[in-house]
Amino acid sequence: MLASRMTSLSVVVPALDEETALPRALSAARQQGVVELVVVDGGSRDDTLGVARRLADRVLVAPRGRAAQMNAGAAVARGDVLLFLHADTLLPLGYPERVAGALATGAIGGRFDLRLDAPGLVFRGLERLINLRSRLTGVATGDQAIFVRRDVFARLGGYPPVPLMEDIALCRRLKRAGRVVALRDRVVTSARRWQRHGVARTILLMWALRAGYYAGLSPDRLARLYADAR
Repeated sequence: MLASRMTSLSVVVPALDEETALPRALSAARQQGVVELVVVDGGSRDDTLGVARRLADRVLVAPRGRAAQMNAGAAVARGDVLLFLHADTLLPLGYPERVAGALATGAIGGRFDLRLDAPGLVFRGLERLINLRSRLTGVATGDQAIFVRRDVFARLGGYPPVPLMEDIALCRRLKRAGRVVALRDRVVTSARRWQRHGVARTILLMWALRAGYYAGLSPDRLARLYADAR
């Protein structure tokens, strides 16, 4: 049963051409304590919308871009707590209770540890680095299933309307607003980006983008650099 300080949980899923991954993500997210699954499509060319309409509780179409899509989903969600889930990420069994327990301690939000769905020591080491970095900095990436109290999310203005680094920007705002927890329960997310572009190349690209963001480069410029690098 959910703790009294959290009466309902909405899961918001931004999606784009995710007809293959989306069914598993929504199935794992559908657990006791979840009031609704909201999928926000960004203009998919495959059957993502059809899958979402069969498996989700609410389906929206919004301008392409995770920030815009997640804000659109949050605007219609009914839950007191919002959890933002990537369409290629699987939530662990019992996650609603873990979220409730964390928020019952006075936290305003949090995230999960991450596991990549690929075998090999390289990916195990990569997971450890990602989780350690997140704990040390208090900043999570979107594939770590960020959750936040709805009233706090609204007070902070939601995700900033930027094409890249929206998750980092939100986490920085959350850190200033209150205590954010790092749950050790693991979500399982796709390693396809690392496999497609190579682990070393992807790490260097992500580090470069983060360095540019913290140095003050605009998210629009970083998005162009990201597109060019890919």
